[in-house]
Amino acid sequence: MSFFSHKTLETKLPLLIIAIVIAVSIGGLVLNLPIFFQESTTKPVAGLKPYTPLQLEGRDIYIREGCYNCHSQMVRPFRSENERYGHYSVAGEFVYDHPFQWGSRRTGPDLARLGGRYSDEWHRVHLRKPRDVVPDSNMPNYPWLEKAPANAGTITARMRALQIMGVPYTDAEITAAPGQLQSKTEEDALVAYMQYLGTTLKRVR
Repeated sequence: MSFFSHKTLETKLPLLIIAIVIAVSIGGLVLNLPIFFQESTTKPVAGLKPYTPLQLEGRDIYIREGCYNCHSQMVRPFRSENERYGHYSVAGEFVYDHPFQWGSRRTGPDLARLGGRYSDEWHRVHLRKPRDVVPDSNMPNYPWLEKAPANAGTITARMRALQIMGVPYTDAEITAAPGQLQSKTEEDALVAYMQYLGTTLKRVR
């Protein structure tokens, strides 16, 4: 009887587990490795710029407050989604996102094309008291963001880390970053981040 026969694999659980792990690993590499070398997934779309210090701070607040638990940031290539949200998402929009916020939950609407749809003041009201502008919203209130100062103490380290990962921040931009967060609130930062979402592709399409 062959050591790698079906009967042997099916009756020896540890060996079966090892064989499954090897098969899945090889299949995963074959499917996913080529993606890292495709220009369409690694090259930024025309006009894409890294987040400003204020937008980057807002993105960190977005993640900290768990906004991704209810909102996705990926418009799928279906007519119904394009009509509601706008142009479908492309990989080149997210090359500076570490990690990306595509998500899958839509307790709330997708935010991939949110930028520029509403005024800054609308966003501020929506964050403090969502039901004042969307009566049937089940989003919680975020009133503390209005008074909490933006964190200028760690922005330099965060931008340095992103620079190492390939985000094209210059040393001068990183040095000047703390000053751009002075006198800004977390609400200012989150609004700035949301107003940027999806705007690059809208500008070039």
